[in-house]
Amino acid sequence: MPRAIPKPLLMVHLSGAAEIILGVGALFKETRNIALIGIILMLILFLWVHFYMLSGEKEAAGIPKIILYLRIPLQFLLMYWAYSYWI
Repeated sequence: MPRAIPKPLLMVHLSGAAEIILGVGALFKETRNIALIGIILMLILFLWVHFYMLSGEKEAAGIPKIILYLRIPLQFLLMYWAYSYWI
């Protein structure tokens, strides 16, 4: 979690809860579009964390650099996937 984010553990829990809520929201036709917009926005915000983890060994938390680099295009693929259900 980037240092600029206050209360990192709380933010991890809140983002996890938001992921679950948005995922459930994507299951229902009435809430699908709102949920997918939220998922795409979260994926955009999480890019910041992925780039932050590339900034140093401590920030990488023991994850190999190749995995950290592969997560970035995966993030864009997930955004496209969510968008494809939105349209």
